[in-house]
Amino acid sequence: MTRSNGCSSPSAARSEAVALATSAFTTGELATRFGLRLQGDSETLIDGVGTLAGAGPTQLGFLANPAYRAQLADTLAGAVLLREADAEGFAGVALVTPDPYAMFARIAALFDVRESRAAGVHPTAFVDASAQVAAGAHVGPHASIGARSRIAEGAIIGPGCAIGEDCEVGADSELVARVTLVRRVRLGQRVLVHPGAVLGADGFGIAVDKDDEGRAHWRKIPQLGGVRVGDDCEIGANTCIDRGALEDTVLEEDVRLDNLVQIGHNVHVGAHTAMAGCVAIAGSTRIGRWCLIGGGAGVVGHIHLCDRVTVTAMSLVTRSIDQPGEYSSGTPIMDNRSWRKSAARFKQLDGLARAVHGRDKNNRENP
Repeated sequence: MTRSNGCSSPSAARSEAVALATSAFTTGELATRFGLRLQGDSETLIDGVGTLAGAGPTQLGFLANPAYRAQLADTLAGAVLLREADAEGFAGVALVTPDPYAMFARIAALFDVRESRAAGVHPTAFVDASAQVAAGAHVGPHASIGARSRIAEGAIIGPGCAIGEDCEVGADSELVARVTLVRRVRLGQRVLVHPGAVLGADGFGIAVDKDDEGRAHWRKIPQLGGVRVGDDCEIGANTCIDRGALEDTVLEEDVRLDNLVQIGHNVHVGAHTAMAGCVAIAGSTRIGRWCLIGGGAGVVGHIHLCDRVTVTAMSLVTRSIDQPGEYSSGTPIMDNRSWRKSAARFKQLDGLARAVHGRDKNNRENP
């Protein structure tokens, strides 16, 4: 978007831009709205966001990772979110903030404009006679609401969603599309669930039993609990959260789960914890508050992680963690030939350790 040559003033240029854009703000407006220090032109128009390398003259970029500092000199962004130290000597328009990444998230939300959903139930949707749907809720095409379930004001049930019996969707929560709440699922307010997620399916509970003739086989353990999700949580696409065997599986408020995450039955996840894609948490594990679990990590069952634990990507947690901090397991990537040599040596480690221990013991006994 560019300003017309016919505009006689910055305010006239902005009026034209607003007419063409869904949302547009001057840098002065952004600085005032978010309490930022402005360095440069207060009338620079911003109608979107982007990276330092990809942003254009009417977009806002940001520098949060020092690895991208070299791109600052060549960016075409109309303005850039910067820390105070990075703003020194920057010739462009800067919005100065202690945390550019968090501020970028707040400002980017201004441009995340979505079509409103009309209240009401689509003609192709099914709502059980015992279910309750608030007048201000939206139930989309081909959705299904089961017996005794309740949909609160402002909730959005997207196309193809299936809500089973005795479920609850809180106010202003959204099930984007093809989300399944199997049974006994409680969602708080402002919960966002992405397509394909399944909440409240059976947990993986089985026991070895014998039939009347003494032959061993698996017997399924009934899953009698539910799932409780607190306010302001986000659940990624194709993520699965199993209902509890006896007690509920619980996500406290503001938990964020990426795509393809598996939460086993009776797991309890503390508030503000975030998990990246393909994390798997086995049953009856308790995760503390403000924990960060990297992509592909696994946590075995019946253990606990205290508050503020960070588990790096592809790690396997096999024991409880009682102290905050960053934890890792596994080996970093290397060329295949080196890996094969190292793997062969893994089998020799026990013998080497015994040999070293033996020599150390002999030296102590025979100084």
